[in-house]
Amino acid sequence: MCAAVSELFCIFARIYIPDTLQGVRAPPAGRGRYALPGHHDLQTRKEIKIMGFFSLFGGKKKETLDEGLAKTKESMFSKIARAVAGKSKVDDEVLDNLEEVLVTSDVGVDTTLRIIERIEARVARDKYVSTSELNNILRDEIASLLTENGSDDTEGFNLEASHEGPYVVLVVGVNGVGKTTTIGKLAYQLKAAGKKVYLGAADTFRAAAVEQLCIWGERVGVPVIKQQMGSDPASVAYDTVSSAIAGGADVVLIDTAGRLHNKVGLMNELTKIRNVIRKLLPTAPDDVLLVLDGSTGQNAFEQARQFTAATEVTSMAITKLDGTAKGGVVIGISDQFKIPVKYIGLGEGMEDLQPFNRREFVDSLFDTKA
Repeated sequence: MCAAVSELFCIFARIYIPDTLQGVRAPPAGRGRYALPGHHDLQTRKEIKIMGFFSLFGGKKKETLDEGLAKTKESMFSKIARAVAGKSKVDDEVLDNLEEVLVTSDVGVDTTLRIIERIEARVARDKYVSTSELNNILRDEIASLLTENGSDDTEGFNLEASHEGPYVVLVVGVNGVGKTTTIGKLAYQLKAAGKKVYLGAADTFRAAAVEQLCIWGERVGVPVIKQQMGSDPASVAYDTVSSAIAGGADVVLIDTAGRLHNKVGLMNELTKIRNVIRKLLPTAPDDVLLVLDGSTGQNAFEQARQFTAATEVTSMAITKLDGTAKGGVVIGISDQFKIPVKYIGLGEGMEDLQPFNRREFVDSLFDTKA
């Protein structure tokens, strides 16, 4: 709502406020009340308009993040409130209750114990910590934990290859987690960022997968390379990279099989894809992106275990966080597998896939004013 009002105000300003007044600025000391714009003032005005645009964009992004984590936040805060009820300082009983809060919020047992140990050390150091400080302490410790786990802030959708040819991403994950949808949304964001994107439909075992990716390709306006159902996925991957190189693409996103009969089959299939695309680009793939459904809670941990055992996963996207109170899974999975979370899905819109920013995520989760 606030973002919409802000946008309407910007439109009103452009239409109804003359340029000369839009550029008016406070004068240097000792001069009249207002100064009319000269050349430098016009430049300043342009910069202000650009800054205003990005502020509006940033505000919308934060609003989406806040709304997407609302259920997780509400659940966690109500549990924390019960954990500290009637207590003025953090003691062993509060820490025991907090441990239960984090475990039931799908943070995971191992990660919960690490967080509790950090808070215990802080209580021992500071001698007295009030329960009113607990949210801020949790915020700081979780942000620190995410930093240690390699979850650097992902700045926008700017995938740059460090070699000749396109940046190649193999996208893996079980059926139903939103893998193909995530590819479509990522393609949309990359194209909006000025990148030339190619999609590869290498999940040839599921009829709907190829069709779904083609629909996303048409919707976003990017080419999709495909073959007949049941074709060799490695052959599709090869054709995709070859076409992308010939077409001068910047980024290639390859959808892979979401269900194979066993871990060995999955490992062999992904290894074969790697080997054939390396005939074209020796360092490919640049990223193996594992897509997980955040709404499944502990099942997402099991999916991560299976895929990290079968192949080298280098980043993760966690989807469907807007419809669940299980957003704590982002913290636990990042900590347990030491693999950076790169993107989070916060809604059904194409703009609702966001780069993961650990501080913004934690702030949104613990900010009582959000």
